[in-house]
Order: sequence, then C-alpha cells, then structure tokens
Amino acid sequence: MSQKTIKLKIKRQDNPRSKPYWQEFEIPYQPLSNVISCLQDIQKSPATANELGVNPVIWDCSCLEEVCGSCTMIINGRVRQACTALVDQIESPIVLEPMSKFPVVRDLMVDRNRMFRALKKVKAWVDIDGSQDLGEGPIMADSVRATRYTLSECMTCGCCLEACPQYTKDNSFLGAAAFSQVRLFNLHPTGAMHADERLEEVMGKGGIADCGNAQACVEACPKNIPLTDSIADISRQTSLKLLKDLLLK
Repeated sequence: MSQKTIKLKIKRQDNPRSKPYWQEFEIPYQPLSNVISCLQDIQKSPATANELGVNPVIWDCSCLEEVCGSCTMIINGRVRQACTALVDQIESPIVLEPMSKFPVVRDLMVDRNRMFRALKKVKAWVDIDGSQDLGEGPIMADSVRATRYTLSECMTCGCCLEACPQYTKDNSFLGAAAFSQVRLFNLHPTGAMHADERLEEVMGKGGIADCGNAQACVEACPKNIPLTDSIADISRQTSLKLLKDLLLK
C-alpha cells in the first residue's frame, strides 16, 4: 500500500532582484499537519518531487500560534497565516506564494518594513512622562476598553494590506492596519492628547481619503478586527478636525 503524501507547489525567488520560478515538492502525509510543518519537512531534506536536490525553502515564522503575524503568505490564492493553515482543510496541491504587496527577500519571505514605518508615521504609541511610577492610569469605560482590546489584537501580519486593492508597491497608501491603530491610540485617555497629530498624518497623501471602501481588509483579517468600523471612525474624526481647523482660521 502506497503511503499518502502531501503535494506542494511553491513560488521561489533566490534574491530580491532575481526572477521567480516554481518548484513542486512531495512529502509524507502527517495527520494534523500545518503548512509550517510541511515547510520544515522540506527543509530537512530539500528535494523536489522529481528528486532534484535544491536549496531549502525560506520563509518567516516565530510563534506558531497566530500571534506574531510573521508567517503570512498566499496559500491556494488566499492570504493567510501558514501556522493555522491545516493541510487537511486545504485542497491539494497546496500552492504557496509570497505576499505580492511587499518586496520579496527570498522565496516566501517578504520585507514588511513599510507597515512598521506607517505605524511610526501615525505615532502608534502612548507617550509617558519618564520611567517613574506614575500611579494608576485613567479609568476607561468598559465599552471603550472592550473596543480597544479588539483593536489591540492586530499583529501587523499584512493580510489586510495584501487583500486591499488600494494598497500597491508603488503608492504611499497607509492602509487599514495603520488607520485602526490611530483609532486604538486616540481612544486611550492619555494617547488622546496627541490625537490631532495622528489625524494630521492620515489626512495627508496616502491617508484615509484614498480608501476606496472595498472592505476586502476586514474579510482577510485573521483576528476578525472590525477594520471597516475603524476606517469609518477615522473618517469621522478627520472630518471633524477639518471642520474645526476651518472654524479656527
């Protein structure tokens, strides 16, 4: 009786400047395997399905429990986390590609620095006045706390940006992840002190006005963050700021 196998077709690229190419692999089936474990099996003995020895496939991963966001890739045409992609639930052959909205470093590994630069641009943090003990923080209403908790689950994985038709390699659109973080920190009692600065950043080039409201981001988010609610909320905040700025002139 022949052993059951898992077939994978992987889009590879040797360096950022080289052309991509495809290779097919076949590994023994293991129950409850995920895509990461399949890539690890290939790494142990890197050879294609026709037994051609090749360099190990390169990818990103860390936590293996859908928290770090680093193992994002396109699996059978859908952007998702490889650690929670179970082979028993995926049609064979499993086709793996790197995200298309970020520069490829090698194989399935991409450079997501643009996402982190966007977080810096919108000041996605709460400033503190020194490192001394400042005592208890401001009290938040339960409804605000619950909303902020949901927004805080963003792991900067890039799924929302990969799915977004407005987000491309050659534009400056910030994307849903950054807008949602502006909402998160503007809701914080201390972070709200710099709310206008964050709003100014999302009112400029590549900001909230460039969103086409395709709503693909909320469909792709593995954490079910209400990204379209955040986009609507930031649109309201920027409109109010614009009106306030006009009245104060």
